[in-house]
Amino acid sequence: MRLQLVTSDSSLVSADWFNAMFTMHGTTMIFMVIMPFGATFFNFLVPLMIGARDVAFPRLNAFSYWTFLFGALLMHAGFLIGQVPDAGWFSYANLTAAPFSEGKGLDFWALSLQVLGIASLAAGFNFVVTIINMRAPGMSMMRMPVFIWMTLVTSILLVLAFPIITVALIELTADRQFGANFFNTAAGGDPILWQHLFWLFGHPEVYILILPAMGVVSEIIPTFSRKPLFGYPVIVFSGIVIAIMSWAVWSHHMFTVGLGAIANSVFTITTMLIAVPTGVKIFNWIATMWNGSIDLKTPMLMAIGFVALFIVGGLSGVSHAVSPSDFQQQDTYYIVAHIHYVLFGGAIFGIFAGIYYWYPKITGKMYNEMLGKVHFWLMFVGMNLTFFPMHYAGLNGMPRRIYTYAEGFGWEGMNLLATIGYFVIVISLLIFIHNFFRSIKKGAEAGHDPWDAPTLEWSISSPPPVYNFAEVPVVRGQDAYWITKREAAARGETVPAEPHVDPSTIHMPSPSYWPLITSFGVVWIAGGLLIDVGWDYIRFPISFVGGLITIIGVIGWSNEPAAEEHHEAAEQH
Repeated sequence: MRLQLVTSDSSLVSADWFNAMFTMHGTTMIFMVIMPFGATFFNFLVPLMIGARDVAFPRLNAFSYWTFLFGALLMHAGFLIGQVPDAGWFSYANLTAAPFSEGKGLDFWALSLQVLGIASLAAGFNFVVTIINMRAPGMSMMRMPVFIWMTLVTSILLVLAFPIITVALIELTADRQFGANFFNTAAGGDPILWQHLFWLFGHPEVYILILPAMGVVSEIIPTFSRKPLFGYPVIVFSGIVIAIMSWAVWSHHMFTVGLGAIANSVFTITTMLIAVPTGVKIFNWIATMWNGSIDLKTPMLMAIGFVALFIVGGLSGVSHAVSPSDFQQQDTYYIVAHIHYVLFGGAIFGIFAGIYYWYPKITGKMYNEMLGKVHFWLMFVGMNLTFFPMHYAGLNGMPRRIYTYAEGFGWEGMNLLATIGYFVIVISLLIFIHNFFRSIKKGAEAGHDPWDAPTLEWSISSPPPVYNFAEVPVVRGQDAYWITKREAAARGETVPAEPHVDPSTIHMPSPSYWPLITSFGVVWIAGGLLIDVGWDYIRFPISFVGGLITIIGVIGWSNEPAAEEHHEAAEQH
């Protein structure tokens, strides 16, 4: 995409393939990169940070993973047969109607997103129950790490938001495959209905993407500032307020649709108001660093980069909130610049901060600090070089989603800078990949607590044993591990990692194939509807087989005993 746009009148790729590329780029980055990265941290860290041995429903967790994997593979399988979605990641009606989008590309898109939604719902319920029910003794809600709070808020948003897009995708599939008319104006349907349903899901989705990164940054900044988080209750409350208000701003994506002055005014006000709790978080992070003993290791650099870039993205977002100015910015590269400052400068920098911060815990090895800092600076410079010029290109009139442009508009310079910046980002990511895998083999041993961190996961060995904690810890305050280390230091002692015990003496769930079988059945249901051999009645028996596999998987799963031999050993112990 960047090579296509680097000069005017380029013919590197066709218009159709350019449409397919930006559609799959947006869909993949949102649903198959940022969201599963957040889920990765949830899976690994939630039990460790709340003092639990596992999530509440480990097999539901496995089902969520396999369903996500199969859904992502199904989405990309369209590339193998040249059937790729091409209506943008938000797939506005009536572009998605069969006459305007021929082939099966959008059917792959709609059905794969349904499968991915099932995976997200399963994970969301799991983490809500885990956090509410499985915290260590003494860990009240207001003693939970901020990352756990943001996981809880994100999971609740997931559970409430995904049913809305599910309804919209069912309607889209019905229109395309069964001749329904939800979005067909000629038959009394309404294309604007899709926009309302999509953005009523889509704006909470934006916070589903960014709140985990905010939680990561809220753990890293206190650790490397050697200070407790400033205003912990306010940061927690701000995250909750953001989640509640995210349901009241969706129509700022629709200012130019013609909803009328009253609707535009209301959503202008609510969109400005949602900037307030976000700004509160930023001031609290800055106040945490203020007068701290700051250690600029790579995780801290990434966290500071997150704060700086998210401020830029937030400010451009406030300019969108003003509906008259949004009329000028709508569907220009100014919007592209904004979304990338909040989702690349925000979510992606937060994800990398978390990867570097918890890398020693996950692998037991230290990464190369110099390569980490080179990665940060190249990615920081490359990101600004790529996306900041897009503000100017957009205000200068460059529409988004165009595959080429004529000479004379004055957009060549900005696009050249953006393409150069993109290659700087690629170089930075290659350095990260080299550092990641080289350090697994050759990195120094990390020890259990290399950062002198405040939360429970650093009290056990790196990487953690399968049972996490030999003895479930007792929490006596916020920043529980700092309290333990401070009391030990007062006695002139150090705190070693918790000793290992024989895993057979601890009751843990045994592995199961049933979640995998159930997930396979779910994706088969979706895949059956995509098979087109000229006879419509062939698709339904194929999907029915998928439903049968799913039912068999659920029955087998329900009747499988839970690790009885471990339970007996634990009782004897």
